[in-house]
Amino acid sequence: MARGLSTVNLANAWLNSMRGGGNGVTFTAPATLFAQLHTGDPGASGTTAVSSTTTRQAMGFGAASAGSMSLSTQPSWTSWAGTNGEVVTDASCHSASSAGTFYFSTQLTASKTVNTGDTITITTWTFSLAPLAA
Repeated sequence: MARGLSTVNLANAWLNSMRGGGNGVTFTAPATLFAQLHTGDPGASGTTAVSSTTTRQAMGFGAASAGSMSLSTQPSWTSWAGTNGEVVTDASCHSASSAGTFYFSTQLTASKTVNTGDTITITTWTFSLAPLAA
């Protein structure tokens, strides 16, 4: 399974920003994040098992607190026009509405069978770093 942080685009970028001795590399956060739906594990590049509805929806996270941040803007796909009866199981996060940089992915808490005209909304998505020296 390849769900989780993108090794190159996020994990290594964050770690490299923390290098000492003046060797740090600045990580630039994207202006907007976009969610994409998947019918299986998105893979290491976030491009595997993309839903039949390929439109990415904007989403946002609130400020981090205690090593965790949660959705503040929920991505929603209204009036489903993709494959009737498709089962959505995963979501991925990207830097752009198309192409762009893949950052991370996760399996949904529960899979969702979507039919023509349905709306699917990701209502919660929490991102945490641990352990913390609190």
